Amino acid sequence: GGGATAEAKPNYLSNPPPEYPENARRLRQEGLVLLLAEVTREGRVKSLEIKQGSGFRLLDNAAFRAVKNWKFHPARLGSMTIDSRVEVPIRFQLSNAP
Repeated sequence: GGGATAEAKPNYLSNPPPEYPENARRLRQEGLVLLLAEVTREGRVKSLEIKQGSGFRLLDNAAFRAVKNWKFHPARLGSMTIDSRVEVPIRFQLSNAP
């Protein structure tokens, strides 16, 4: 159908994951940061807010800095690309940190 809406999705291939902050790693801090991104029809982040923090400012800031520069596959309405808002979860886990 021409009216179907597809959500914006991070272009995971070209987006580097956030860096695990050295201090957070030393302090064994882990957590999930939930960001709310406003994505333009060009797939760029127009605005970004932390919807739910991890409880650790270092992790929240690292996630924010990384996602701010991410590129997205923009949301589509039929064949048109549109501005949209999308939740981006970023999980910090020490087990998968080098």
